[in-house]
Order: sequence, then structure tokens, then C-alpha cells
Amino acid sequence: MATKALDFYLPNELNASHPPEKRGLRRDHVRMMVLDRATGEIRHDRFFHLTNYLQPGDLVILNNSRTIPAVLSATWLRNNVRIAPKAEVRLARLRHDDTWDALVVANPIKTGDTLQFSPELSATVIGEKENSPLKIIQFTKKGSDLFNIIYALGEPIRYEYIGHPWDLDYYQTVFASHPGSVEMPSAGRAFSWELLFKLKHQDIQVDFIQLHTGLSYLLDDQWDQSPEENEEEYQISDRTMEKILQTKASGNRVIAVGTTVVRALESAARNGALSGVTNLYIDQQYPLKIADGIITGFHEPKASHLDMLSAFISEHHLLQAYDQAIEACYLWHEFGDMNLII
Repeated sequence: MATKALDFYLPNELNASHPPEKRGLRRDHVRMMVLDRATGEIRHDRFFHLTNYLQPGDLVILNNSRTIPAVLSATWLRNNVRIAPKAEVRLARLRHDDTWDALVVANPIKTGDTLQFSPELSATVIGEKENSPLKIIQFTKKGSDLFNIIYALGEPIRYEYIGHPWDLDYYQTVFASHPGSVEMPSAGRAFSWELLFKLKHQDIQVDFIQLHTGLSYLLDDQWDQSPEENEEEYQISDRTMEKILQTKASGNRVIAVGTTVVRALESAARNGALSGVTNLYIDQQYPLKIADGIITGFHEPKASHLDMLSAFISEHHLLQAYDQAIEACYLWHEFGDMNLII
């Protein structure tokens, strides 16, 4: 569900292929483009100067979901007969303790087939997701036992602009604590502990929600997932929601770190549930109830995340800013630079 209007040419060299630390930068020293929601005014800075743009009493909300190594390798069996020695399995979304939606890069895998990951772990294909290449697979382990084996066997999801197999640690935010995201909630990556302490020291509040990100790209352009088809599980504590409402009531701002946080907060505001599954699609017509600003990375042409940004700032100003970002050689994607819209 991409907006054709938000299309632009992104030169290949602006895809960040290395983590900032491998480019000789601290994670909080990446560049930051600051956009004024009302005027579209653009400023260029570094992320560790974030406190210059926030005020005492503002509330910064981060997603503390932890990235799991969601790419697994399996032997593909049918009726106990080996069909292929190596099939790639990309976990997409946790359904139950032992059941996941997954993209099995093996064709045509069928319901009833077995995926053998190791002597102690296998999974059976028990169904398929409607209008999607995703299969539903049930593992022989569940809960933390399953997560422990996934951590031992898996690798993080990497897209084609990443040339080197960076370790899972590079795909974590410093505050990530609840395993479950198959792709890093990357807007929070630029935060260091020093910056978080600096925010608190200046009476800028910090709090956390949880949204486990799903698989965004299904490796085939025929399957262009719309946000409504991308269901993600979120959780907000009563205490955090109370803090949000108090912040709004006292005239301060709630700053969402990432599209995942916007999605969780606005879902809770819309349906009154502090936890559940969301498939909320936000675009320029959507009246934001909670988020007053957003900290995010730079999104690729036609991405649905750009539609969400147009709920904060006009498409005209957004495209102008992206043109400037390209001209100034900002870097894109999870290892790239940051954008504050406030």
C-alpha cells in the first residue's frame, strides 16, 4: 500500500551498509535532520544534540522489543523423505508459544511437510496465511526453550544493501529487553545510555512500550504487504499510558521513537486496548491522537512508513526534506541517519 506521490530516486551509495560503529562513529553521533511540522523548516545536526529540540516535561517513548535472529536453515522433509538439504526459513510473526508465521524460501512447500533445524528442533507446516506466501509452522519446542534454540541457530535478517554478515548485537538497541522483533525497531538504535541519562537530567521523561516488528519484505514484489495485512503485537503498561495522558494534559509533547511506537500508541487510543494485535494504517488523513512528534530513520521510496510520516508533516514538505537529505548525503536504513519531525 505505497503512496505513488512519495516516490524519489535514492542513489545506491546512500544505503548504509555498515553500522555507525564500523564507520568510526558512536551510535548517537549519526546525523539528524530536524523538520518543523508546521513550516517544513529543515535543520541539520547530530543525534546527540537531541535535547536541544525537546523541552522539560516532554515524554520520549521507546520500543524495548529485542531483535531475534529470525533467519534459520532447515532440512526440508516430506513423509520422512528429504526433499532439500537446505531451506531458508524467515520467521515473520509469533502466533502462539510454539507457532509462527514464516516465509519458507523453498518451493512448493506444503502443509504436512517437516523442517528439521537441528537434532533437537523441528517444525511442521500446519497451514498457510491467506493471500500471502507465509506458512504457519509449529515447532517441537515452545516459549523460552524455543527462543533459546532460535538464538543458538539463527542469524539476523539482512537485506541486499548489507554486504557483510554483521552480528546480532549490531541489530539491537541498547535498552532492548523483550525478545520478539524479527527486524530491529531501528529508530531507537541511535540512543546511547549517555543520551538517555542526559534526557532525564534535563527533566525530559523517557518511557517504554513494546511492539514486536514483523517481517516487512516477503522477497517477491508480487507480494507487496499493505500495513493492514501486517499484524504486529503490542503492549503498553497502565503506568505508561497514565504518564502519556498526564503529559498531554499538562501541555507537553509525546515524542514517539519510530513508526512502531506511533502504531502502538495510536492503536491503543483508537480501540482503547493497551495490548493486542494491530494492523493500523496511518496516512495523511489520519488524525493523530497521541504522538506529537516522531524520531525515525529515512525510509525508502514508496514505503508505507512515508505515508505515516505524512500524518505529521505535509507530503510537500516531506519530499522537499528528502530531496535535501539526498543532496546532503544522509544515510538510509537501520544503520543510517535520523530524522526528527516535531
